[in-house]
Amino acid sequence: MRRDQYSAMQRILAAGRQSYMATALRIAACAAAAGILVAACGSAAPAPPPPGLTVSYGTAARVPSVSAAPYAAADTAFGLDVLGAWCRQDSRANILLSPESLASGLGLAYLGAGGATAAAMARVLHLPAAGPALEAGLHARSAALRGLDGPGVTVSGSDRVWADPSLITRPGYLDRAATAYGAGLWRAPLLRDPAGSAARIDAAIAAATRGRIPHLLSGGDLRNTGWVLTDALYLNAAWASPFEASQTSPGSFTTAAGSRASARFMHGAGFFAASDDGWTAVSLPYRGGKLAMTALLPPAGSGGCPALPVATLHRLTAALAPFPPGHAEPGAARASASVALPKVSLRTSASMRPLLTRLGLGIAFGHSADFTALSPEAASLGVVIHAATLAVTEKGTVASAATAVGIQPSALPLPMRQVVFDRPYLMLVTGTATGEPLFLARVADPG
Repeated sequence: MRRDQYSAMQRILAAGRQSYMATALRIAACAAAAGILVAACGSAAPAPPPPGLTVSYGTAARVPSVSAAPYAAADTAFGLDVLGAWCRQDSRANILLSPESLASGLGLAYLGAGGATAAAMARVLHLPAAGPALEAGLHARSAALRGLDGPGVTVSGSDRVWADPSLITRPGYLDRAATAYGAGLWRAPLLRDPAGSAARIDAAIAAATRGRIPHLLSGGDLRNTGWVLTDALYLNAAWASPFEASQTSPGSFTTAAGSRASARFMHGAGFFAASDDGWTAVSLPYRGGKLAMTALLPPAGSGGCPALPVATLHRLTAALAPFPPGHAEPGAARASASVALPKVSLRTSASMRPLLTRLGLGIAFGHSADFTALSPEAASLGVVIHAATLAVTEKGTVASAATAVGIQPSALPLPMRQVVFDRPYLMLVTGTATGEPLFLARVADPG
């Protein structure tokens, strides 16, 4: 969006808070050069929006090629923090979340945060300070996620910024969102029609998750919400060595409540296992070797919510990673192992606001929140809703996740109304500086 268009919008909003609709489609630049990457690159043009929606894209900046590993480590630390807080809230419940999806939805909010709010988000998300280096790292993270696709493995994601058309969204924020996440701006009448907007967002998430998350939001969730930042993730991955269905058999499982339950256990051999700090980990690779599940068993006799330190997890995963023969094994030693793993099907949907507040993000939900880098009219986070599904079978894993982060405007715009001049009316043309009436007319019959 050009500066003159942006200024015009500001004048319109200041004069009467009338709605505007974008008239230019700004497609994210996609180019590659030696040592240079551009966000949101792809061979296909963005899909046209559904009827009634308009979409525009910021200009993705050229950023240097950097390692995605530190950002994956940040998501892991953040995910363990959320898991620990969630478990302490209900130590007997099944818990499922996608650190990637939750970090992406909040990461889009972080790109629009400032001051103490940005500092709190950086601390909770384990990310560096906002700036070009952050955008380059988040871009590398997004590119690495897209690179997981391969034979037998499907990984796809979608990031979007949804905004009410009556509100300003800063072009600079859209540029950062395009650079870091390949996210575009989708306009929907969030303030005028929250229920209809929730249905539209749900439809987009359902499509991105192949129908596994058909419902995430309700109209009540979006009350007084001007922006919704969404992430959707889908995974369908086949094991490198599938379990034999004929070997699956019932067995006993001791639940977190201490009771005995029956489970269907899959049996297999030829896996790698490692132990450290009382934890035992087994690596279950998927086809192609780009993706693996690590199953982690806590120390025997540990109850409640045993903490898994990041350093312990790092040593375990390092020990399980492939390395050349004769190479010094990092951290814990690994060994060949057979496993008995229950078949599971998990599903969760929850408001993350209480957990995030407990982790130190309360400022983002309060009156002192600062999201003015997203919009001069943005106030605070309203809702953070996260849903995920996970099914583990003999063939592999099918999973999905979605996150919605709602941001409230600082002052709700006046209700939109239609005025029809279908009876005699006046027209007054004035000088805006002095109010001098240049022309005054009454229209009694326009014909």
